[in-house]
Amino acid sequence: MNDVAPALKKLIRQDVQSMHAYAIQDSAGMIKLDAMENPHRLPPALQAHLGQRLGALALNRYPDGRVNDLRQALAGYAQMPEGFDLMLGNGSDELISLLAMACDVPGASILAPLPGFVMYAMSAQLQGLKFIGVPLTADFELDEAAMLAAITEHQPSIIYIAYPNNPTANLWDDVVIEKIIAAAPGLVVIDEAYQPFSSKSYVDRIGRHSHVLLMRTLSKFGLAGVRIGYMMGPKALIAEIDKVRPPYNISVLNYECALFALEHADVFAAQAQEIRAQRAILFEALQALPGLKTWKSDANMILVRVPDAQKTFEGMRARKVLVKNVSKMHPLLANCLRLTVGTADDNVQMLAALKESL
Repeated sequence: MNDVAPALKKLIRQDVQSMHAYAIQDSAGMIKLDAMENPHRLPPALQAHLGQRLGALALNRYPDGRVNDLRQALAGYAQMPEGFDLMLGNGSDELISLLAMACDVPGASILAPLPGFVMYAMSAQLQGLKFIGVPLTADFELDEAAMLAAITEHQPSIIYIAYPNNPTANLWDDVVIEKIIAAAPGLVVIDEAYQPFSSKSYVDRIGRHSHVLLMRTLSKFGLAGVRIGYMMGPKALIAEIDKVRPPYNISVLNYECALFALEHADVFAAQAQEIRAQRAILFEALQALPGLKTWKSDANMILVRVPDAQKTFEGMRARKVLVKNVSKMHPLLANCLRLTVGTADDNVQMLAALKESL
């Protein structure tokens, strides 16, 4: 049964039928450097300790008040300002969807720079909101004039600013960001998914604004499989958005894993430090390759432009190294590949595969 019956097809929204599902590449047998994951696993002793804790959980019960222990632990870890509160999502993806749902008033729209994280546009489309994408400059900086003009014209309900951006991995100019915040008629969401690898955070500045939310995830911290995103903002504002959150959106396994990880934050901080060190080594090696353009990164990925992205991507995949071909995502990304920073050994093999595939 390959096709949906016509009678049933009529029940599914036309725009949904014309969409493509989020594609996840098959990575079996590959060095997996396509999804900005932390390449380091838990040390064996911590694996055993975590296993015991998860095994003892009451899986027959719905999630309980212990989820609030995680909220408090994250507030402390992230140094949340006074008068702010924090809500949890099944990854940042769910929080992005919930924001679109909460702000779905007549005429609402969402604005974000492009190229950027695909979920900003997808959440707007799924909620039936208008999405306004504002192209970055050729060097992936914010186009200040274009952003401010789009804000004036469209009066967006939500503006997303990724800090640093995906897939370009750069931090944008703080002066321009402040101008966007000042011009915004609605919410501004600073998305710090890559905060563990970044030279800067916006957390010390969000307390100045009543309309700015800060969103983070534990995925890049090292728990991509655990699916925990969190969003901080003024208490009354978070209370309103939190009303659209499903009551048990964080499983007992997920919140216990996250609490365990925060108790061992030093282990994850050491992993992030190692990834930053590897990023510097990888960046230098990439800059030495002829015919390649490389952009400075504040994340755990590096964007490169090669003469032929598809050929290079296929060549690397044939050599069992999986990266992300982002060349078709946006015209500004023509012939670009996004390389996740892996372990020292991963990176050596990736560089070898890249050189052979150019």
